[in-house]
Amino acid sequence: MQDIKKFFWLEKFDCFSITGKDARKFLNGITTSNILNSENKVIKTCWLTPNGVLRALIEIIDLERNLEVIILAGKTDEIIDYFNQIIFPADDVLLSEPFLINRIQEIDESSSWRTYLPIFFKKEDKEFEIYKNKLNLLNPNDLKLWKINQAIPTFEMEINGKNNPLELGLKDLIDFNKGCYLGQETISKINNVSSLKQEIRIWKSIDSNFYLDAEDKNLYINSAKDISVGKITSIFKSDSQIKGLAMIKRKYLEEGSCLFSEIFGKIIINKSVGSIFL
Repeated sequence: MQDIKKFFWLEKFDCFSITGKDARKFLNGITTSNILNSENKVIKTCWLTPNGVLRALIEIIDLERNLEVIILAGKTDEIIDYFNQIIFPADDVLLSEPFLINRIQEIDESSSWRTYLPIFFKKEDKEFEIYKNKLNLLNPNDLKLWKINQAIPTFEMEINGKNNPLELGLKDLIDFNKGCYLGQETISKINNVSSLKQEIRIWKSIDSNFYLDAEDKNLYINSAKDISVGKITSIFKSDSQIKGLAMIKRKYLEEGSCLFSEIFGKIIINKSVGSIFL
């Protein structure tokens, strides 16, 4: 039986450490996952605005004596500044200066990016080079396409000051039973009344006539542009395909339906294994 070739995602991310006896309690109050009672060594979570809008996608490494916060998508300086501002004088919490960390994770096309446990190297030393050279790493272009297919949100694209984590298919990164956290009231209300206005989707152009000089990122029900049904947030272009991510109004979410973009012509929308909209 022939071995199936495995592929890996390697990328550098900003990271900072949080130490002190109140570190877990502190992070638990400002992120969406349960930091206090999690059995996971790597916790994926969200940082929200008070109104429940996604500001950053974060991974937390539990090293027992300290927690390391990896910014998968977000603005590192903004996060550190905010965290420092809300540390009370009585809190035993200390943030380090940011540093870069190498994150490596196995990936496949049919499983969510949250399936596989990543490993980390702080330094590009001999051990890191030996490990890296044994892996089939995705090149930057293939990695970008894989992230599109996974619907992984990108800062200033899907994470744009408007979209909440439920709309972005990140509901599984939210603990609805843990109590208060930043943005909790709004997120609980949206979840309890099932009031999502839009959902993230992958789109793919099926038209050969493009108007790349157009700037209209809206998606429409037809070429007459009678009704706006959503907005393109990310674009991936290669010689063989053009696809990306878009936020689509829920009542126009029929799987496989054709929509229209002024830039890319007819497009088809599909779900992603990387979101909870399965």
